[in-house]
Parts: sequence; structure tokens; C-alpha cells
Amino acid sequence: MFKGLGDMDLSKMMETAQQMQTKMAEMQEGLNRLTVTGEAGGGLVKATATAKGELTALDIDPSIFKAEDKEVVEDLILAAIKDAQRRAQDKAAAEMQRLTSELGLPADMKMPF
Repeated sequence: MFKGLGDMDLSKMMETAQQMQTKMAEMQEGLNRLTVTGEAGGGLVKATATAKGELTALDIDPSIFKAEDKEVVEDLILAAIKDAQRRAQDKAAAEMQRLTSELGLPADMKMPF
């Protein structure tokens, strides 16, 4: 039909695009439900985020609340948040890879989402 599309006809291509759009919407919704937890200081500070990177909780062990440790606590909080964000990116990338695989798309295909 179109040069370079091989045997795929336009209706099949549209159907595939609609399926992909539906699955992408489901995946985006799912990323809001998936959570990851990053930690720092051997678990003294924990940050929980959605797989989209939205911080949802922060847990700080009370043993680290000493005035002289203020800078250390701040550094641990930042480290835990960064760890949670990195894990969220990894989870989102894994979900995207799973989705593209299910749809038969190339693993390295860049999606605009």
C-alpha cells in the first residue's frame, strides 16, 4: 500500500496505533499507582515516590534528630529523594520496555510520553 510499510495496510496500522494509545494511557495510569522507596544512611531516611517521580512519603528514623547533625540529616534526605527518583525512572523505563515488547515495537523506540 505505502512504500516502506510492507504488507501492513492502513486499517491494520490504525488499529495498532489505537491499541498502543490505549496501552500507553493504561501504563501512565499504572505508573501513578506503582511506588518505589529510596533510602539513605542505611535506611535511616526513606523517601517513597510514584513511578512517575512524585514524592509521596518521607520516613526519618528519630535517632538522627540531633541539632549538631542537621547538615547530615539534610544530606540524607536529599540522597533518599534522589534514590527514590532514580528508582522511579528505572521503574518507568521498565514498564515502557514491557509495553513496547508487548506491542511488538523495537525496544529502542522513543515514545513522546
